[in-house]
Amino acid sequence: MPNGSGVLRLAVLILTLAPRGAAQQNPKPKDLPDAPAPKQDSAPQKRQNTFNTTFEVLSRRSVFFPNIATSAGPLSTRQKFELFADESVAPSRFLGSAAGAGISQARNSLSGYGQELGGYGKRFGSSMATAASNNFFGTFLISSVLHRDPRYFVTLHGGPVHRIGYALTRIVVSRTDEGKDAANWAGMLGPLLAESLANSYLPVKEQTAGRTFQRYGIRIGLNTASNALREYWPTIFRNLRLTKIGPGSKSDSGGAAGSYASIPLMKTDGTEKPEKYYNRDVGL
Repeated sequence: MPNGSGVLRLAVLILTLAPRGAAQQNPKPKDLPDAPAPKQDSAPQKRQNTFNTTFEVLSRRSVFFPNIATSAGPLSTRQKFELFADESVAPSRFLGSAAGAGISQARNSLSGYGQELGGYGKRFGSSMATAASNNFFGTFLISSVLHRDPRYFVTLHGGPVHRIGYALTRIVVSRTDEGKDAANWAGMLGPLLAESLANSYLPVKEQTAGRTFQRYGIRIGLNTASNALREYWPTIFRNLRLTKIGPGSKSDSGGAAGSYASIPLMKTDGTEKPEKYYNRDVGL
């Protein structure tokens, strides 16, 4: 019995020490340092930031060009009248008339006004008056009667050739209040009516049919060129880093932050592009 008790004690001792020896022979491996994460490409993020900044500009009402569209919905008759008033006193209008009066003074156009300082003032005043008449007939009266949208809808789709081509076509193609393309009677008849009315205050030498149609052609050309400038105005505004001092952005209170679905950009066929179309096809 004593021998059996000794054997039993020896067996218990072996069973107790065996796990400890195994643990010492198989030490737990040390934790390895995490592998360095691959550096993320910042190009897509930079491109997206540039893209979003352009939309931030588009979502703000332009003071320089008030007729650049900032919403997709149609304008009421009252809003078209307010747009006519805003266009008539916009900074772009004052600068355009001031430059035009200076060129006319240098070339002695409208010679009946003379070459003195008063002549420059008359040229400037007649330019502002004719532009206001053009806006009244085109932006308000004809657009209201024919249910046309007098605003300019920017397209950021395509390269310079496409965008300039689109801008040039807007002189003969406009948008209806329902959002469809139609003939731009307001843009074509408004300048003609304005130049006809100008015969009531321009020098007598200018009050002929030939001179009236000559001025009409010049005004159509200037309006076409200004459309190209409007097309690139949001991009120019963004590149000049003026977004922070622009007017407050408009946002749909029911929409999520960063959603630009209300920005009315146009596709080639004149219809509006959904937000996913912007993100896929526009490269800025």
